[in-house]
Amino acid sequence: MKKATRTVPKTVRKEYDFRGGVRGKYAVRYHEGTNLVLLDPDVAEVFPNSAEVNATLRLLIGIGRRKPRPGSSRKKSATP
Repeated sequence: MKKATRTVPKTVRKEYDFRGGVRGKYAVRYHEGTNLVLLDPDVAEVFPNSAEVNATLRLLIGIGRRKPRPGSSRKKSATP
């Protein structure tokens, strides 16, 4: 029995050569997904790269998780 030959669709340009390609090479990475966040321009000016953004966010998370110290209430007393 003869092996079926594939014909290249006319929509694919001649300069596109997929013979050396690997099917599904990035499928696992794509399946894992990403969490992309777009920063406003004024915020992006402050941070040179994603490592700085992550470090700052981790610092804020740590501050938010701290327990308040006894006697350091943020509430002000009603007496002047």
